[in-house]
Amino acid sequence: MVKNLRSFRLNKGLSQQQLAAVIGTTQQSINKYENHATEPDIQTLIRLADCFQVSIDELVGHTPQPSGDPGEALILTREEILLIQNRRKLSRSERDSIRLILENYLKNKA
Repeated sequence: MVKNLRSFRLNKGLSQQQLAAVIGTTQQSINKYENHATEPDIQTLIRLADCFQVSIDELVGHTPQPSGDPGEALILTREEILLIQNRRKLSRSERDSIRLILENYLKNKA
């Protein structure tokens, strides 16, 4: 199930033991996940995804199939989600200011 766990772990330079310590499990569990001997529960999947700053879809190797509606095929990165969350914390006038800055920047870039 967790098809990309080993590659994410190696790319981050972590041993199985180090990853286990970070997410609160055992090295044996990480080994079983990587060798497809067992599947992690949803809470462990969340901790793994958070550790690698990826979606659970990315972690398990799932690529959503577009349904024909371009809006449904939109997948946001963690950074984009944080930008949206931060934008929602702004007042209306602050959001308008940021929008104008972005529009001017893109207009001048073209």
